[in-house]
Amino acid sequence: MILCCGEALIDMIPAHTAEGGNAFAPHSGGAVFNTAIALGRLGADVGMLTGLSTDLFGAQLASALAASGVDASQVIYSDRLTTLAFVQLREGHASYTFYDENSAGRMIAPEDLPSLPDRVDALFFGGISLACEPGAEAYAALLEREGATRAVMIDPNIRPGFIRDEAAFRARLDRMFARADIVKVSDEDLHWLIPGPGGLAEKAVLLQAHGPALVLVTRGGEGAMAWTADGTEVSIAANKVAVVDTVGAGDTFNAGVLDRLASFGLLSKAGVRGVGPEALRTALAFGARVAGITVSRAGANPPWREEL
Repeated sequence: MILCCGEALIDMIPAHTAEGGNAFAPHSGGAVFNTAIALGRLGADVGMLTGLSTDLFGAQLASALAASGVDASQVIYSDRLTTLAFVQLREGHASYTFYDENSAGRMIAPEDLPSLPDRVDALFFGGISLACEPGAEAYAALLEREGATRAVMIDPNIRPGFIRDEAAFRARLDRMFARADIVKVSDEDLHWLIPGPGGLAEKAVLLQAHGPALVLVTRGGEGAMAWTADGTEVSIAANKVAVVDTVGAGDTFNAGVLDRLASFGLLSKAGVRGVGPEALRTALAFGARVAGITVSRAGANPPWREEL
C-alpha cells in the first residue's frame, strides 16, 4: 500500500447562483488528498493518514475517499473544524485563502499517530501539512518513525504566504529530505528552496545532495525533468491540452509517477535508487498524461483508469 500522509480539506471553488450572483461550491481537496484520490482512481492500493473532522465537510471528505477506493483506516478523527481553502482563479491559475486555525487536520500531534500495518510499503508526504504546526511536526515524526524501511516521496508544494516561520520550515524540510527517496518540486519550488543564481539542473543536484535518490522537477507547460541517483538527467514534454484550470495538476502527476514505479516493482528504497532512465521516463510521461486530463476539466478531478 502507498500511504498518503497530509492534508484533506475543502476547496471553495468560485461559482454562480441561479440569479447570476457570486458563490462558492465546496469541493473535496488538498494536495495530499488529491494524490490519494488520483492513486485510488488509477487502481493503486492506497490509503490516507490525515486528521478529519466529524463535521459535515469531514463527512464529505470521508465519502470522497471511499468513492475512489482509498483506505481510510489510518484517519484520525476529531470534532475540530475542517480546513477551508477559498480559491481565486485568474487565467486558469489558482490562488488560495485558507481558514485553518485549530482545524482537525492541523492539530494532530505525534501521540495521535497510529501504528502502521506491515502492508504499507511506501509513504507520500507534502502540501501545506508540512508548513502548518503542530501537525507539520507530527508528519515529520511519522517519517522519522516509519520511513527507514519504506520508500518515501515528498512534494513540499511550497506556498510562501502560508509559512509563518521560514527558518523552522526549511529546517523541517531538510530533516525530511534527508530521509526521502524521491523529492518532487515545481521549478518555482526549486528556486525558492535554493535561491540565487543557477539553473534547474544545478539546483536539482544540490537538492539531491540533501538525501533523495530521485529529484523530479515539473515545469508546467514545459514538461518535467528528473535526475537519477547516478546523475542521469531525464526529461519529457508536457501533453498539449486545453487548460481549464491547474487545480490538482501536480498532485495528479505525483500519483501517476507513484503508480508507474509501483507497477514496475520499483517503489522501494533499493528500487528507487536503481531506477533506470527508461523506466523513469515512462513514469514521468504517465504522470504528465494523467495530469493533462486533470487540467482539462474544472477542479481537482483526476481521471479513472478506464479514461486512459
